[in-house]
Amino acid sequence: MTDDEADDAATDPFDGLVEALALKDEARTGWVLRGVADPESVAAHSWGVTLLTLLYADAFDESADRERALALATVHDLGEAKTGDVPTRADPDAETPPDDEQHASEAEAMAEFAAALDADALPDSDVDLSALFREYEACETPEARLVHDLDKVEMLVQALAYERADRYDPAAGTPESFAAYDDLDEFFATADAAIESSLGRRLYDRLHAAYERAKENGWSETT
Repeated sequence: MTDDEADDAATDPFDGLVEALALKDEARTGWVLRGVADPESVAAHSWGVTLLTLLYADAFDESADRERALALATVHDLGEAKTGDVPTRADPDAETPPDDEQHASEAEAMAEFAAALDADALPDSDVDLSALFREYEACETPEARLVHDLDKVEMLVQALAYERADRYDPAAGTPESFAAYDDLDEFFATADAAIESSLGRRLYDRLHAAYERAKENGWSETT
């Protein structure tokens, strides 16, 4: 390999993209803690949020631009490809990093991705990832508020799916960190405290009712 070839290899424009796609291998920590068998990745969750955004943008309580909301949904957890996934906990005794520390870490990761995936680094790219992340974190636009709520709603859809399939075993996870909650109840407690829109509340109520029915019925893939 020549020196020029070595320099090109060291600055491959697709390095940032390869690192971003590592999100597909980053397991959602909350499900790991609860002993879910083969838990979803953060990227799978992000796809779920994107799908919900596509489906519900027009039903949101405020005027929300679907295309802008889809962009926010696509990248809202991208920084976790570098930082890892830190779950939101309803249990006040749970040990998690301070919010400001976590947000700062994700903002730094997104700035790095923005530099690695901008038009100067990646051929034909023209998306401002840092601006999208700042908009999502500030949660001041209708699009950001929509995606914030659907981020929690998607988690509840996944909890319902795991409950119906009997996919979790607290004994296989770290049950001491969920001492205040039974089954997957903490995920609903977390969402209940965070969802603000009337659309989000309607979806929460329906999903919570379906989840409670699944628990009562002992639903599994074999029944």
